[in-house]
Parts: sequence; C-alpha cells; structure tokens
Amino acid sequence: MKTPFLVAAALTAALLAPASGRGAAAVSRAAPANCPALDADLPWYGDNRDALQAFIDSAGACTRPDAHPLAVFDWDNTVVRNDTGTATLVWMVRNSKVLQPERKDWSTTSRYLTPAAADALHTACADAAPAGQPLPTADHARCADEILSVYLDAETSDREPAFGNYDHRRIEPAYAWAAQLLAGHGPEDVLAFARAAREESLAAPVDSTRTAWKVPAWVRYYEQIADLIGTLGRAGFDVRVVSASAEPVARVWAEPLGIPGEHVIGIRNRVEGGELTPHLVGCGGEGEDAVITYVEGKRCFINQEILGITGPAAFEPAPAGLRQAFAAGDSTTDVVFVADATGLRLVINRQRQELMCRAYDDEDGNWLVNPMFIEPLPRRATPYPCSTTAYTRPDGSAAPVLDDRGRVVPDQPDSVY
Repeated sequence: MKTPFLVAAALTAALLAPASGRGAAAVSRAAPANCPALDADLPWYGDNRDALQAFIDSAGACTRPDAHPLAVFDWDNTVVRNDTGTATLVWMVRNSKVLQPERKDWSTTSRYLTPAAADALHTACADAAPAGQPLPTADHARCADEILSVYLDAETSDREPAFGNYDHRRIEPAYAWAAQLLAGHGPEDVLAFARAAREESLAAPVDSTRTAWKVPAWVRYYEQIADLIGTLGRAGFDVRVVSASAEPVARVWAEPLGIPGEHVIGIRNRVEGGELTPHLVGCGGEGEDAVITYVEGKRCFINQEILGITGPAAFEPAPAGLRQAFAAGDSTTDVVFVADATGLRLVINRQRQELMCRAYDDEDGNWLVNPMFIEPLPRRATPYPCSTTAYTRPDGSAAPVLDDRGRVVPDQPDSVY
C-alpha cells in the first residue's frame, strides 16, 4: 500500500488534469491558507489526516470554488460505532412496537423468509395479538426472542435458515426485514421510534449489552468522522449518506451532523394510506423488494437518486466525471460504491474480507485504511483469502476478488489495526 503522502500527491496530480461534470473545475497547485481544516487534536492512524486534508485542499471550494464534489458515507460503523438499524429494531421489540402481520402470516413481511421461519414466528407470536395490532414483545419473551433470532442470526431459534432465494450482491434480507417490520406505522411514528432509540443508545455505557440477545446497547458517533463530514461540508463538498438501515432511522442519526434528510438514502418502504408497507422501493428498473442499499444496490441508488441514472444502467459505474470524488465505508456492503470514488476512498477496518482485499491491494493508490476509532479490532491472524474465497457471488458462493482491471487480488495481510 502506498503511503498517505504518495496518495495525496497522486490525488493532486489527478485533480489538476482537465475534467468534466461534477467537480470538474481546474485546481491550483497550492491551496490557500484558509481552507477548512480537520481538527488537529483528533487522532487518526498514521498520516491519514494529512492525506485527507491534502485531498480537501485540492478538491474543495478553496481551490475549486465553482465545484461541489460528491462525498458519500456509509453510516453504521463508518460514521458511528455499532448499528443504528439494530438499535431501533431492538428498541421497538423492547417497547412492543412491532405489529402482528396481516392474517398473522409472517410470509407477508418478506418474500425471502423461509417457510420454517414463517412457521416459527407464527408459532411464537400468533397468540400474542390480533393481526395489525402491537405484539406485546416487552413481556412476551418467546415472540421477542424469535423475531430477534431471525433478524440477528438469520436463523430460527431452532437453527433453521430464516432467509433464502436472494441475490447476495443486491439485498441482505435481514437488513431489509428490519425496515419491513416498520410496516403499519406512519412516517412520523417511525422517526419518533428512531429518536427514542438514538437517545437511549447514546446514553448507554460503552460496552453495555442487551444481555437477552447479546447485542450492544450503545452507539457513539466517531468524532473524527463527524469532523471530517463538517470539514467537507465547509469546503463545498456535496455530502451524502447511503445506508443499509431504514431511511428514517439514518435520517434521524444524520441530522445532528448537519446532513439534511434529503441527502440520506436508506432502505425505503413504500407508503400507502399514510402508513409504511412491508414493500421496499426498488432501483435500476428492478421491482419492489428486489434491491436495497446493499453492495451493488448502493451503487444503484447513488446513481439513480443523486446522479439521475435510471434503468439497468444504474447498476453500472457512472461516468467518472459524475461519480463521487470521496467515499467511506467499513463493510463488504460498501465495497462497490467506495471503489467507484474517483478521488479518495476511506475504509474503517472491521475486517470485512472483500472490502479489506480491495483496500489493502490499493490498486490506484487512492485507498486509506483506518482502524475503528472506538474499540479497534486486534490484527487479523491470517491474511485475507482474496485470491480464493473473499468475494461473494450473487448466488452466495465464494470466489476470488478481482480489481477494476479484472486481475485477481493477491491475499493481503492485515496491516492497519
């Protein structure tokens, strides 16, 4: 991997070249002294802050005043530590906000739910409430446990697979299901649930857990990423969020960082009669429930919702002059949209194989890796199996990771931790 100083030099050279479209204005070689600056008191790994600052100086408004380059962030475990979608669903279960499905038929909540999972949920929850009414999961442990087993483990409490028959590059059914369980509530109700879960999660002590389900009870904003978002905004960047949590949840969490709701893309429920349905808005010409903001779906929604590229072309890389100049993520769900960035790519090391293979391979010198800012993981003991099994095909089978030229990425040691 190239050093951040070499990355910064390469970025400056690239940005000096003529370009067209978003962020295409010429850039001077020396940034003015008054460019928005990252907080020098917030620690980053190695020289990452210097590389980020050099990029902001080169691509931002202080040298390109007519440009508004696009910067796109994943949310969970990139901007915050832990998962806001999980925090919200667990809050709903603990506060009896999940509604009994239509006809008490859990297969109506997701077309990917297996018969075994639908039967297990029906058995656990059928006697708890009439169809359309709140399930008393605050006190009905069996129903609560079954819902969270399906969501957290993608298995029933009897260890039967909970989801099947889906494209592993376009949807993660458990993530989708967390949004689908919002069905029956109005948009304002969902925002209120997310705000309550946010307040509770920020107040919970670091390292605390919901012991019944062994999930973290706490969430924290990464100060460094909040500072980066603010600095990018002051430097004229068009800052967006693309999250695999439900869109209302991501909007609530993004608001305190000054990111308006219309700049947040998440899993979107269709709304009918003022209530969310279990059906999800599609992308790229695919029908509802087929694509969410996940792996290739993140690219699709960025292209469709931000760049105006519709139909099947939304699944393809956009022209370089239109694409995001900066992207940040932490997981394989982010690998496609982060790799699409034409300037700098920031990866938070959560040891997610496909993303770390691409980041450590650093094909063009524009990848930065940073450990998690709170409770970073220890070094992975063995190299990432990039050349054999780190890529997941649409059918779920394993394959080698390829770079943008079609080259097999060699196995990579975990060197930033």
